[in-house]
Amino acid sequence: MYNNMGPQPGMPRPPGNPEPGPFGNPFTGAGSGFIRGGLGAYGERILGSSSEYVQSNISRYFSDPQYYFQVNDQYVRNKLKVVLFPFLHRGHWTRISEPVGGRLSYKPPIYDINAPDLYIPFMAFGTYVVLAGLSLGLNGKFTPEALNWLFVKGLVGWFLQVMLLKVTLLSLGSGEAPLLDIVAYGGYAFAGLCLAGIAKIMWGYSYYALMPWTCLCTGIFLVKTMKRVLFAEVRSYDSSKHHYLLLFLALVQFPLLIWLGNISVNWLL
Repeated sequence: MYNNMGPQPGMPRPPGNPEPGPFGNPFTGAGSGFIRGGLGAYGERILGSSSEYVQSNISRYFSDPQYYFQVNDQYVRNKLKVVLFPFLHRGHWTRISEPVGGRLSYKPPIYDINAPDLYIPFMAFGTYVVLAGLSLGLNGKFTPEALNWLFVKGLVGWFLQVMLLKVTLLSLGSGEAPLLDIVAYGGYAFAGLCLAGIAKIMWGYSYYALMPWTCLCTGIFLVKTMKRVLFAEVRSYDSSKHHYLLLFLALVQFPLLIWLGNISVNWLL
């Protein structure tokens, strides 16, 4: 009986359906599709540019880890000769580049003796720890705690070497070298330390003759390598500043490697 009653005075009227405008509702229908399409394209452009920026910086500073393990037996033998006897390296020190995807890229270590790798540094570091434990055992001082401290000592020495190389490049106006390149260059010092450690185990006095040679060869190898990186990247060249810093880099190898080569229970000594 109340369905036929009209609106009572003083009571609010229910909202009616609005008349559609000539252009439609901008938030529904065609207008909504236009806005969603515009925002989607803008978002894809932002995300795409951000993704390219992140990927370019990752490849710029870290590179591809798999690249550093593309080695074979011939490369390992030749690379150890370059690291341990840099005087005998008669070839060039520059890396070989090749076009990849429209830009220049360096060939992997298996095709380039001057390319850095992480296989030799990791294997040399592991051998260094094993030789340190063997040396402690022969002297009757081996304990798991002592071996653990020597492992930490090796990591600290590797870190100091990497920081030294990085600071040298930054001081000379070149900080663009990938981080894994610098980690590889810093780890090559353990190859010489392994040679000195074997000599110390076999005949203790030979260690004191071989250790200075190891420091000298490591310093020369790093100086040659850093000069190659600098010449490839730095546009302004200050010969006097570069020579002094590279000489400092070579001289620092003596106290650093002697400290790492001193196998004792107290790793601070």
